[in-house]
Amino acid sequence: MSVADRPPLPPFSHQTAMEKVRLAEDAWNSRDPERVSLAYTVDSQWRNRAEFINGRAEIVSFLTRKWNRELDYRLIKEIWTFGPSRIAVRFAYEWHDDSGQWFRSYGNENWEFDDYGLMRRRIASINDLPIAERERKYHWPLGRRPDDHPGLTALGL
Repeated sequence: MSVADRPPLPPFSHQTAMEKVRLAEDAWNSRDPERVSLAYTVDSQWRNRAEFINGRAEIVSFLTRKWNRELDYRLIKEIWTFGPSRIAVRFAYEWHDDSGQWFRSYGNENWEFDDYGLMRRRIASINDLPIAERERKYHWPLGRRPDDHPGLTALGL
């Protein structure tokens, strides 16, 4: 391994794929665009909804805009399937806008990794559902989801 490696590295086993998913969830829950961008290749390609993003600089810009708009963001990711260098996840996150309207955003992502464990491609499909504050299911303090907090399946999502 080199200092540029982002373990776990391909080829993935079920266990290492699950670890990769949790590491991604933890990074996104930090809401730190620079930190998140380091998990991607310098020329990473994304499709996020209808937006196409290329490279770390655009990732940082995109995530900065996202988390300025999606307030009190909390995310749970769950592995769907995996291959030697690919992982598919489903996810749901909760957030509110500046008017106080809460949303639960559901989606799936397809990830492709290089040999060093950096994500070179991310394809995300996402739908937003307005919810009442009383319908929220994610109440942990901002940051990493606690280990004892239920995942998507346990929450019925």
